[in-house]
Amino acid sequence: MTQAEKEQDNGKEKEKEREKEKEREQRGVKRPIAPPIIPEPLQEQIQSNFVIVIHPGSRTLRIGRATDNIPVTVPHVIARRHKQSGQPRYEDAWLLRDGLNKPESNEQRQNGLKMVDQAIWSKKMSNGVRRTPVTAEQARAYNCKIRPAVLDSSSRVKWTNTAHHPPHLIGEEALYVKPTDSYNIHWPIVRGQLNVHSGPGGSMTAVLADLETIWSHVIQKNLEIPLKDLKYYRCILLVPDIYNRQHAKELVSMLLINMGFSAIIVHQESVCATFGSGLSSACVVDVGDQKTSLCCVEDGVSHRNSRLSLAYGGADVTRILFWLLQRAGFPYRDCQLSNRLDCQLLQHIKETLCHLDQDISGLQDHEFQTRFPDAPALLFQVRLGDEKLQAPMGLFYPSTFGIVGQKMTSLQYRSQGDSEDPHDELYLLATHSKQDQSSKSATDRKAISRPGGALDSDMSGQGGIGELSELPRGSGSSGAMQGETDIGAVQGECLMGVGEAEEPLSTHLSRKTAIMNQFEGKALGLDKAILHSIDCCASDETKRKMYSSILVVGGGLMFHGAQEFLLHRIINKMPPSFRRLVDNVEVITRPKDMDPRLISWKGGAVLACLDTTQEMWIYQREWQRFGVRMLRERAAFVW
Repeated sequence: MTQAEKEQDNGKEKEKEREKEKEREQRGVKRPIAPPIIPEPLQEQIQSNFVIVIHPGSRTLRIGRATDNIPVTVPHVIARRHKQSGQPRYEDAWLLRDGLNKPESNEQRQNGLKMVDQAIWSKKMSNGVRRTPVTAEQARAYNCKIRPAVLDSSSRVKWTNTAHHPPHLIGEEALYVKPTDSYNIHWPIVRGQLNVHSGPGGSMTAVLADLETIWSHVIQKNLEIPLKDLKYYRCILLVPDIYNRQHAKELVSMLLINMGFSAIIVHQESVCATFGSGLSSACVVDVGDQKTSLCCVEDGVSHRNSRLSLAYGGADVTRILFWLLQRAGFPYRDCQLSNRLDCQLLQHIKETLCHLDQDISGLQDHEFQTRFPDAPALLFQVRLGDEKLQAPMGLFYPSTFGIVGQKMTSLQYRSQGDSEDPHDELYLLATHSKQDQSSKSATDRKAISRPGGALDSDMSGQGGIGELSELPRGSGSSGAMQGETDIGAVQGECLMGVGEAEEPLSTHLSRKTAIMNQFEGKALGLDKAILHSIDCCASDETKRKMYSSILVVGGGLMFHGAQEFLLHRIINKMPPSFRRLVDNVEVITRPKDMDPRLISWKGGAVLACLDTTQEMWIYQREWQRFGVRMLRERAAFVW
């Protein structure tokens, strides 16, 4: 068969098929219509090297691309030049804080130290022998005779050069500004919150301007990203577990509107710590420089009732170490807590000498150097005994810090409402009650069949709605006015006990407020705070998970022997019922052998790479249009 004949046959077959299709259509049988190909909306592929992770701390800022192995770490401080000559100098305190100079402070410090000494003596060493206490007088007799040796006539450390009158200096440069220069020193974050106060540079606008200046400087200088290119970058911001809603809102506005990031994710430090350590569930204990926060995290969700923030941290340990060193005749006589360079020296001594290993006992000799601008480099000898153990034990006996009349414990606060977010939790609570009452009154109308019954039930229904809708609003606004915390049923039982449900609402609220004020005024030790946080979890199964995975992050507990010391105290103090149920209590201080100070930042970097986070991004145009409502919609935690 020739080629022409083949083509002729094919043409005949196609004609026959067309005729059959026409017959089917005439009989009403239609062939299936292929749907048109609609291109799916392109999911923007997020490149991790265009995501910047920011973890702002009270003393240290950690910032870097999500693809970086470790973040850039700089002191979170700024020096601003005086606008007028003759202006008085102002400097935010580093180790000093309110509540230290009260009449009761010294007595409280002495009582706390007695409890520390009792705890040291009561725990036996690994060889079964009790420690022999070493008195401060034994070390003092030696230290008072010590004179420093001159290592070099020049310390080779210089003050920051301010001859060209820069308007501001950041990080290390700010720390080394000469005290006589016309600059104010500001730490924009204190105890995890924005450092808003009544002094110079303490307004919300000034604090946000300081943060914007510091972050912009580090992004330009250290990450080498021009600020005009930030429109191509996204940002992940880590916030404390117990966050201030107003502060978080202002920070998001600053990053999206002022600095110009294209999108942002806001997430909590504790949840990011579990991501960074590779744990699905953990009781996260974040011991920072100025605060210690605790929270139980399960499958990426922070349990609201378990959140706890303690107003002490590593800086308080440094300050109590200085007090103990002075008792022992510290040979560097000119050391002062008001001098920021001396504060750096004390921080270094704490990090190198302090420990929580009870097997290390007796008097030991140590050396340290001082290298300050315009002074020779000096070498000091110092003999110390129990001071190196007593100082970090202040975290377990916080009365040792001598802080009087300050709020020491915080829980998650009820939202006080925001004019930009009318559908907040108070609105949802009220409308939920109305819906419940409406459905209940509808059921009542069906059940009651009598003349005029409908009118009566309508009236009673309206009255019920009014009373019930006012109840949550009233209790909410009362909480906001009095600073009441939203502790929930479980945490309420932890603090108040059970069996008081029959009392009137006003009595219940006033009693709850009194108990809360008393609870917040007390300084819980670290071990007791961990037990309290775990005890506020809803189920025994969750509590078991938390006891088997206590994750310690932050730089405030990086002492030799801290893991074993904390484990021993938790096991000894945990409820007897759980000692039988929990197979293994575990304290994790260096997951994957990582630096505990970087774990939360690393978790933020991991977050940037997850596909599940695509729905959490808040875009600049959305924030401009909807504002804080986007945090309620997109935040991975209950806003």
